[in-house]
Amino acid sequence: MNRHVHFDFHRALPRRTMLKGSGVALSVPWLSAMHAAFGDTAAATPPRRFVAMTLSLGLVGDNLNPATTGRAYAPSRYLEPLRDLQERFTVVSGASHPHVSGGHRAEASLLTAAPMTASAQTKNTVSIDQLLAKHLGGATRFPSLVLGLAGSNSPSYTEQGSMIPAEDSPARLFTRLFVADSPAEQKRQAERARQGQSIMDLVADDTKALERELGAGDRSRLDAYLTSVRDLEKRLVASESWVKKPKPKVDITKPVDIGNPNDFVGRQRLMSDMVRLAFTTDSSRFVTLHLGGGGGVVPIEGVDEGYHSLSHHGRDEEKLVQLALVEREIVAAWGDFLRGLLAAEEGAGSVLDRTSVLLTSNLGNASSHDNRNMPVLLAGGGFKHAGHLAFDQQKNHPLPNLFVSVLRQTGLEAEAFATSTGTMPGLEPTT
Repeated sequence: MNRHVHFDFHRALPRRTMLKGSGVALSVPWLSAMHAAFGDTAAATPPRRFVAMTLSLGLVGDNLNPATTGRAYAPSRYLEPLRDLQERFTVVSGASHPHVSGGHRAEASLLTAAPMTASAQTKNTVSIDQLLAKHLGGATRFPSLVLGLAGSNSPSYTEQGSMIPAEDSPARLFTRLFVADSPAEQKRQAERARQGQSIMDLVADDTKALERELGAGDRSRLDAYLTSVRDLEKRLVASESWVKKPKPKVDITKPVDIGNPNDFVGRQRLMSDMVRLAFTTDSSRFVTLHLGGGGGVVPIEGVDEGYHSLSHHGRDEEKLVQLALVEREIVAAWGDFLRGLLAAEEGAGSVLDRTSVLLTSNLGNASSHDNRNMPVLLAGGGFKHAGHLAFDQQKNHPLPNLFVSVLRQTGLEAEAFATSTGTMPGLEPTT
């Protein structure tokens, strides 16, 4: 098994420096890309979960955000279909990621809140879903699921700042979750896990020699890296234990992927159903579903122009009318996903009660590529929902504060996340 991928520590070492042993050349990028199902048995008490559903083309704020604040607001145009759920979610306006700009490029910072501009080459950091998966994902076969509607792009990033490709086929996802692997596939997965477990033993001597050549700063960075490798080994051991465990049985047939690439809402609904199944079978507890933003004509009555073109409306009234039809359906489908979680009983409550469900986008105004005033809906999760939390449209509240609130509510006692300044005021837990 030969892997020849280079790494360095701020140029303190030659770029060809590697950890080697018994024919293995080990590097950070290769290890950080290794993701597999692993973990312990499910907890006896109902677990906490988190899912982020992310859009590339924003939502028109005037149609999304209520005219008044607090819990007694009159539903906006987009929220009217969610009237029965009004006490179960919070609308946040006037929030964004500090020091993040660059229009579409800022999609990379959507769940990491890493500083970003249109031109600066900024290194990304870990996304909120992957932080949760690292610390709390070990109890399920899949510590996290990174999903999409079309293509492999996602807002999920490793600690090393590498994007995790999205799975965009509900049929393939269903197979991974619920279809038993063949004996040959089980053997292959077990062998892959065993190979991963042996890596640290193979490079142990080379690691000790390398440490002697490094300064204090680089030794610290190497130690942090090796700690992550040791964590990975532990997860690989657990991964092997999952190989022979039976997958959960569900009383539905394998879905058929939607062939029409422009059926944005249909694809959203189908993949959302897969997320609900993953949660209700406790196959995973941390999910990102990147809805993206298609360029074609969404098959909705009254819409005859491409979704991407409509989002760049330039205040054209006809485009705004059609865009509202598309976006209202997107929000309505999100509401149906909430209803599905609410209908799934768990303990003394529902799956929704213990699942934080975020809907957001990196664009507050897609027409002008403005990353301020991001659309934000947060449902469930055991929060005392505040109705409409309205912050300053000119001096936005840090959205990473909401991430800190979610992390803590989900069971990770985080002091901060990225550019946060605390938790989000007005968003308090009930449990």
